[in-house]
Amino acid sequence: MGKKILISGGSGLLGRALSDELLKNGHEVAWLSRTPGKYDKIKAYKWDIKSNTIDEGALNWADTIVHLAGAGVAEERWTDSRKEVILKSRTESTRLLFEKIQSLKTKPTAFLSASAIGFYGFDTGDHWMTEADDPKARDFISGVVRAWENEVDHISKLGIRTVKIRIGIVLSEKGGALEKMLPVFKLGAGAPLGDGRQYMSWIHIHDLCHIFLEAIENEFWQGVYNGVAPNPVTNKTFSKTLAKTLNKPFFLPNVPSFALHLAMGEMSKIVLGGNRVSSNKVLEEGFDFKFEQLDKALSDLL
Repeated sequence: MGKKILISGGSGLLGRALSDELLKNGHEVAWLSRTPGKYDKIKAYKWDIKSNTIDEGALNWADTIVHLAGAGVAEERWTDSRKEVILKSRTESTRLLFEKIQSLKTKPTAFLSASAIGFYGFDTGDHWMTEADDPKARDFISGVVRAWENEVDHISKLGIRTVKIRIGIVLSEKGGALEKMLPVFKLGAGAPLGDGRQYMSWIHIHDLCHIFLEAIENEFWQGVYNGVAPNPVTNKTFSKTLAKTLNKPFFLPNVPSFALHLAMGEMSKIVLGGNRVSSNKVLEEGFDFKFEQLDKALSDLL
């Protein structure tokens, strides 16, 4: 029997793809939105984080909540005010959901939250990071993810099955990192960034949607899972594979770290650092990846 799934951040890259997948699998879907009247093809309920309000009908309707809302990390330069937006869009939205769920007589049976592999820190070298690792990183993104996950943990204390999925680099032809890289690589001007040895833990959006789907449908899923494919690659290998997939040359020298830092400021740490993240926990749950290898994932998308 299908579930009634309420999604925050439903209009984003993952939210749209996941909504389509859930509807295909016989579930009902509704979104939380600041502008619910904008969407005619999907049910939407109003919420407003600033005024601490959620349409009462939304939480009474839903038996499962998927929380994806949060300001884009790589969309703007990291000024102090932008950093505050990135943090608060995650922590305050989660706190609002907790407060409203806490007051319900009949609570949802499951709460799934997006998280990020940024939890592990900007650069953990070639060490395989598992969900059990807690490297105590002290950079901006790891601080955001920790604060975000701490807010989610309050919801688990309400006796609700709670799943946190630490998402890697999502590959989609409709947005995200790949969309930003394509124009340069299509010109034949692709090159590794920095020394090119930093790991990129990627995942095809199809597989990520199916991890969420499995976590919704399978009541044994609980706690933290890494949302990454089984075979992370270095930035140099990723760049080379992307150029090959597009039938473009790959001969230019690496883009120097200082140039990226000049162009992007502190945000350059996202592309100059990396994590080699394990998907073993997801595999042990019996999850079957459709795209385990990068070349197949890119060929499918491009």
